Amino acid sequence: MQVTWVEHSEYDESGVQHIFRPLVRSGIGFGAQRWVATLQRQCECLAAIMSSSVPGEDHPVTCKTAITVSGKRSVAKLAQRMTRNFCAGVCATYHKWELVQVGNIGEDARLMIRNGTNNPGEPQGVVLSATMSVWMPVTRQRLFDLLQDERLRSQWDVLSHGGPMQQMVCISKGQDRGNSISLLRSGTAANNGNQNSMLILQETSTDISSSLIVYAAVDIPGMNVVMSGGESDCVAFLPSGFSIVPDCFARAGGPDTACNGTLAKEEGGSGSGSGSGCGCLLTVGFQILVNSLPAAKLTMESVDTVNALMSRTIQGIKEALHCN
Repeated sequence: MQVTWVEHSEYDESGVQHIFRPLVRSGIGFGAQRWVATLQRQCECLAAIMSSSVPGEDHPVTCKTAITVSGKRSVAKLAQRMTRNFCAGVCATYHKWELVQVGNIGEDARLMIRNGTNNPGEPQGVVLSATMSVWMPVTRQRLFDLLQDERLRSQWDVLSHGGPMQQMVCISKGQDRGNSISLLRSGTAANNGNQNSMLILQETSTDISSSLIVYAAVDIPGMNVVMSGGESDCVAFLPSGFSIVPDCFARAGGPDTACNGTLAKEEGGSGSGSGSGCGCLLTVGFQILVNSLPAAKLTMESVDTVNALMSRTIQGIKEALHCN
């Protein structure tokens, strides 16, 4: 099958964050290459999920929990909902969000709140969405490899409880091993015999244009139902995660080489799709239930807490990559 896709886009550059302007100008951000790559990845995902194989047949060491074919498909359906909810929270395209205007938020961060009521599959109350985008002086692949490695998760994730995570289930979504659905458990909790600890459901996706890591804490009883082939609607969560895209900067000096607002077209990338810089852009996104009462007001304590969480996460990632 051959796919020909021609894309014409018009956008207001003043609404694009300065570090993302070279990416958009290059054509990688919203161009046809991105859509074709996404289509190819989705076709591979559907083929893998609908196959009759079960996790562990090809790589039995990585699958420590039994799961049926119907369970694999239920987990995939749940992961799809998780990623969709994450993107809706980060992009603010689905729910009605209110922008939080406070003095101690940096220009690369954005906070929004909404009242989460009558939304199936998520907890009820006041939801805070926090995002921050930063330039990282490493390749997109190196950053992606770090974030999807459960053994290194304790260096940036507070949910790891200071120790490595154990991969209980890994469901492949295609030929690239970076496209998968995993169920993780804190190794610290497991070693302590804590059977009531939460699990981490994670979906990773990558192609030539971008990479995405989405995860959420899920309860064990609900996941047992899903892995047995039951409906996934019983699992409620607020997913968080990361988006990684090439920087498309002309030089290796970081965003200062491409942020003056009058960048020539050739400085924004050649349009070939590879990106001309050697770094990448990381967007961190958290969704947090700050109050279980829908009518409650956002407090500065909650704002400070999520600010500290974003800063600690990004700092942990930089330290793990030795790029401070």
